[in-house]
Amino acid sequence: MPWFVKIEAGIVDKATFDQFVPAHKEFVRTLIAKGHRAKSGYWGCRGGGMMLFQAASMDEAQAIVAQDPLVVNGCVNYKLYEWRVVVE
Repeated sequence: MPWFVKIEAGIVDKATFDQFVPAHKEFVRTLIAKGHRAKSGYWGCRGGGMMLFQAASMDEAQAIVAQDPLVVNGCVNYKLYEWRVVVE
């Protein structure tokens, strides 16, 4: 399965953002359980982060990202990319 990367930037205040972090973590755990090998984290300087995961296609990746609580609740702007691994 191809890899996809959601690069995101927070667009709400920290208190609002933090309300949805537990749901986002559970969402990522669900993706892991479904075999998407998801990982999620934030930049050390704060203000944004990244989610890496596998999906069958860009359409599936877009559908997955659309369900992320941080997206659903308008906490982030993001870009989604297919990541083509060259060296493992």
